[in-house]
Amino acid sequence: MGATVTTANNDEKTWGGGHEIQPLGSSYGKMMMWFFIVSDALTFSGFLGAYGFSRFKFIETWPLADEVFTHFPFMHGVAAPMYYVALMTFILIFSSVTMVLAVDAGHQLKKTKVAIYMFLTIIGGIIFVGSQAWEWKNFIKGEYGAVETVGGSLLQFVDKDGKRVALADFAVKLPEQREALTRSHSTWFVEDAQSLPTYTVAEVQAGFKAHPEILIRTEKLTEKKKKTVLSREESEAHLATAKYVVEGASLIRNEYGNKLFADFFFFITGFHGFHVLSGVIINIIIFFNVLLGTYEKRRSYEMVEKVGLYWHFVDLVWVFVFTVFYLV
Repeated sequence: MGATVTTANNDEKTWGGGHEIQPLGSSYGKMMMWFFIVSDALTFSGFLGAYGFSRFKFIETWPLADEVFTHFPFMHGVAAPMYYVALMTFILIFSSVTMVLAVDAGHQLKKTKVAIYMFLTIIGGIIFVGSQAWEWKNFIKGEYGAVETVGGSLLQFVDKDGKRVALADFAVKLPEQREALTRSHSTWFVEDAQSLPTYTVAEVQAGFKAHPEILIRTEKLTEKKKKTVLSREESEAHLATAKYVVEGASLIRNEYGNKLFADFFFFITGFHGFHVLSGVIINIIIFFNVLLGTYEKRRSYEMVEKVGLYWHFVDLVWVFVFTVFYLV
């Protein structure tokens, strides 16, 4: 039985990225960018969905964003809840506006305007990435400190008015020599050993006893969306079960509340920050190509439009991250 060879008609063409056939009126490069954006959007949707499910499951012990993100540059000690995060969001959205203007200038083949608006977009992206790094630094360092009990509960310290009290405000230094366990210097190496906190559990307990005006509040939220503040007797009973002193946040434990909060913060904001950083690098490359007149010679600024699609996507994702992670 002979083999049958089927040939396509001459008028049937398979799209190979050329300009003879353009599905949806888009070039091959723009279509591929859209495919990437859709797939990446599904990835972020999965991350945010996991965050939502985890938060719903541990809603009673989930940290309050207004109490976590309170820092503002050059305003040490001043509580500015969410102000800097809102400023970061405005800067990123504004950079999306300048990218729109760059794309529009490219359609008009105005090289100088394209360069100016792309430069402003790059500056906005750099400021955002730097701000996110600064936010990470404060999140990791912490501000008040807390203790973790044997059962894994987190205890924070407040005064009688409910205002947070830092460990440094009441903990005492006891004449006790401490040494961190490391692989090179230890009797038995502990796998989860970390750098020693500023104070030991005993020093926190001694300082707490010397300050009867200080109370403990737990992770559990009340009906008014406030952390539960214990009486003095209850505070002493809970503090007696303390096992770790927690300062700042890590992937293991954090002073703000539920451990998953820090995990999701590092992963989601870090993943988005990687996207912004990648976008800045790509924008810089396109910017120099604009200055060299590469697209002017082609009589087409489609590359600016394609990187603009990516930048708008990154900005839109941050709107969802900002809403779900910081506002809700």
